[in-house]
Amino acid sequence: MGKLNVITNPKVDEIFTNYPDFVKDKMQQLRELVIETTEEIEGISNLEETLKWGEPSFVTKNGSTLRMDWKEKTPNQYAMYFQCTSRLVDTFRLVFGNKFQYEGNRAIIFQINQKIPKEALKECIKATLNYHNVKNLITLGI
Repeated sequence: MGKLNVITNPKVDEIFTNYPDFVKDKMQQLRELVIETTEEIEGISNLEETLKWGEPSFVTKNGSTLRMDWKEKTPNQYAMYFQCTSRLVDTFRLVFGNKFQYEGNRAIIFQINQKIPKEALKECIKATLNYHNVKNLITLGI
């Protein structure tokens, strides 16, 4: 696969810098996992890191927007957010069952002290950032 070109809006770095210390590393690990996973997806050469709804977001040409954030009102958790009108979260629930905690059809929730199932999460990230190429597959290529 070719080299991934990551285009980062400087405001994204500001958001990561301003997370409280107890969650900053967790959010940075999620960010790095998204970039690492994107490098493994054939056909994706550009990943845009931007802000959508004030949250760090990842966009690819043939993908669905992937957002992540920690919120002060729920300090013991952080999350990855998906397009609620897509089949993404419903498919993750079907394939991975209770391996994740879900919020409706829009998010995977992580507890601060939780060990993240990285390989399963990478499959979710791949399906999201390649969504328009896999949306007609029963389990989105997972």
